[in-house]
Amino acid sequence: MSTIGSFEGFQPVSLKQEEEDQSSENDHLSTKEGDSEKYSGPRKISRQQSLTKATLYPNPYHQPYVSRKYFVTRPGAMETAVEDLKGHIAQTSGETVQGFWLLTEIDHWNNEKEKILLLTDKTLLICKYDFIMLSCVQTQQVPLSAICRICLGKFVFPGMSLDKRPGEGLRICWGSTEGWSVLSRWNPWSTEVPYATFTEHPMKHTSEKFLEICKLSGFTSKLVPAIQNAHKNAGTGSRKELTVLTQPILIETYTGLMSFIGNRNKLGYSLARGSVGF
Repeated sequence: MSTIGSFEGFQPVSLKQEEEDQSSENDHLSTKEGDSEKYSGPRKISRQQSLTKATLYPNPYHQPYVSRKYFVTRPGAMETAVEDLKGHIAQTSGETVQGFWLLTEIDHWNNEKEKILLLTDKTLLICKYDFIMLSCVQTQQVPLSAICRICLGKFVFPGMSLDKRPGEGLRICWGSTEGWSVLSRWNPWSTEVPYATFTEHPMKHTSEKFLEICKLSGFTSKLVPAIQNAHKNAGTGSRKELTVLTQPILIETYTGLMSFIGNRNKLGYSLARGSVGF
């Protein structure tokens, strides 16, 4: 083999010699190992299986520490509320509850409010329930025969609105907005609003039970035939026709500072807000 350059410090090296040396060393090792056991076939490297398992949650509300913040998801809270409201309806009107749902009401100022809706043969009850104290705070009774229009669609806002929300909702109308006074329109606590707007509750995906009672489509499928039956049973002088529309739902708010603060902090829900103190 030829030398590399003319430097005295470099010595010619044979690559073949190194390969032969390595092969001889390998043969030497294999003969030593062969004393204890015979070599047969290629060796397989066994890897220890992992003892840990990773689970992906399909929805963030499946995490217990998130859902437990809402008092409505705590054991027995929803059942107690429904029994209280059923007893109140039986004592006051004697009607029988046909179904109940847990939805979020969006008022005319875009504020979210946790509500329980109960449906009887004649009345739709919209109830504000305190799941912390387990007591009914407010009840609004809407005669089914007075409901004239139902709108289904996405939420839309004026072009200059600063607080907008995505998603779809349901609006139930039992009066005309033409006679709605300006004072009531700009009063965030007004109870003279001739309609109510709802969307699905944030805890819809917590469990199968909440999936049923928080589903907006399920509530609509029960509400429409109940209203139609109430219109048929009403007197000829007060008989109306129900109109079901699929169109955008306008929420007429512009600045929205009040709803921005309230909705971001979930002030309309019975929510555990942590300990306050030292």
